[in-house]
Amino acid sequence: MEQPAQRSSDKAALIRDAILIAGPTASGKSALALRLAEQQNAVIVNADSMQVYDVLRVITARPDADALRQAPHRLYGHVSPRIAFSTGSWLRDVAALAASEEGRRFIFVGGTGLYFRALVEGFAEMPEIPDHVRNRWRYKLHEEGPEKLHRILRAEDPEVATILRPSDGQRIVRALEVLETSGRSIAAWQADSRPPLIDRASATFKVIEPDRPTLIARIDQRFDRMVEEGALEEVTALLAAQPDPAMPSMKAIGVRELTGVLQNRVTLADAIERAKIATRQYSRRQSTWFRNQLGPEWQRISGFS
Repeated sequence: MEQPAQRSSDKAALIRDAILIAGPTASGKSALALRLAEQQNAVIVNADSMQVYDVLRVITARPDADALRQAPHRLYGHVSPRIAFSTGSWLRDVAALAASEEGRRFIFVGGTGLYFRALVEGFAEMPEIPDHVRNRWRYKLHEEGPEKLHRILRAEDPEVATILRPSDGQRIVRALEVLETSGRSIAAWQADSRPPLIDRASATFKVIEPDRPTLIARIDQRFDRMVEEGALEEVTALLAAQPDPAMPSMKAIGVRELTGVLQNRVTLADAIERAKIATRQYSRRQSTWFRNQLGPEWQRISGFS
């Protein structure tokens, strides 16, 4: 049974002396983590939302067999692609890992900004909102205005309505879509928020800010290696597992592009180029997020180990 969340001020419940390494894809995060793990006898913990899926080793650039022999790695490839694995799911796995390996030093490494934010700041898990629900409430906001939606919210969820301004359309819509999807007030979801798992005072924070031209070259070279090492075969295995097309595993970069090859819709050369472009665009979004969202405690380093 899940234990009640402890207060974030309870230092005994937090992971102490952790190292957090964030950065865009192909920036050398894993190599840096491996070097530090060998030096400090630490455990490397995955903080990448795509590297959790068991089928996708090559296409998500999970650590190879040599790396796994050099240092213990946790939370890599432990989830079925048929599962909608969330930030909340990952936090639960981290908490269980910390309890089972108490006293070990952990190095969290990855490119998923929300994972790092949840580790350090805590996390309120929310239900996944179907597109049709989200689109309908946003259409109503545009057509009817926030005051009309606020009256609906006041009838359905008066507690939340009292704390939201009638003009705050975005938050009103969010409350309504959560209520419709889950049958539960957004206030109840927020009350169940998970506290931080990291002791901020003893942690070391590193974020890689790579040189852009060199990063692009590394991205392109790496995807070529992925294809050589079996990325197409991995996508074949993923499709054989028949996950719902909406599952996060189906959104890993390269899956859609190589699926086109398997379905004879595009050539392999075209798919490779499209996947490289998508990866470059994703790396830019990652870099922007880390630059704007991570605070001054994060040491900025150039990367490319």
